[in-house]
Amino acid sequence: MHIAPAFSCLEIVDSIYFELMDRQQDRFVLSKGHGCMSQYVILEALGVLAKEDLDRYCTPQGCLGGHPDYGTPGIEASTGSLGHGLSIAMGMAYAEKLQKKDGKIFVVLGDGEMQEGSVWEAMMMAPNLKLNNLIAFVDLNNYQGLGKTSETHPNFYPIVDKCRAFGWETEEVNGHAHQDICQAVSLRKGERPLMVVCHTIKGKGVDFMIDAPIWHYRSPNGDEYAHALANLQEVAA
Repeated sequence: MHIAPAFSCLEIVDSIYFELMDRQQDRFVLSKGHGCMSQYVILEALGVLAKEDLDRYCTPQGCLGGHPDYGTPGIEASTGSLGHGLSIAMGMAYAEKLQKKDGKIFVVLGDGEMQEGSVWEAMMMAPNLKLNNLIAFVDLNNYQGLGKTSETHPNFYPIVDKCRAFGWETEEVNGHAHQDICQAVSLRKGERPLMVVCHTIKGKGVDFMIDAPIWHYRSPNGDEYAHALANLQEVAA
């Protein structure tokens, strides 16, 4: 179970589904597959998944996996192996171009998975193919499974400059602000693929998960679960 990574990208995924996507023709790939709880709850809100499916998330009885699985309603690709989602999304975007369709492809990446070479190969190729129908978001929460990216891999930065150097139109926003996320897309020039670098907080909304790498993996006990719910209700209020 990956709780904190889902909280850091929740507003990004929510903005895509409810503000940015035309759900009749656009498609979404969660490359950061371990953040899938953010996608599952939205698919449940849309009626694509049933509440009982969420109740059986990651249980011995099975149902929804800890990473998205192709074949699950609303899931476009299996992305449990990090580093492949952008390439998959790029292929989808290229197919739309070849078929002269108008669909856009949205994809969410984690900053940790961007250490995969396959991500940078796709980043180099997408502008070469003029895939202006490809819109990517980086969940830049500055954390990986074992610690801060800025401390363990400082040369990952500056990520915005790197994206621009690879030929992407690039914007930098607060990844927890719906208006900023949507504005970055609506005001784009639209001639090249778009990369929206979203500054986020891992575990956002639950005080004891913030800046605590263990919550990349851990499941809460009863007391922790109750405390987390109270935190989230305060945020919602």
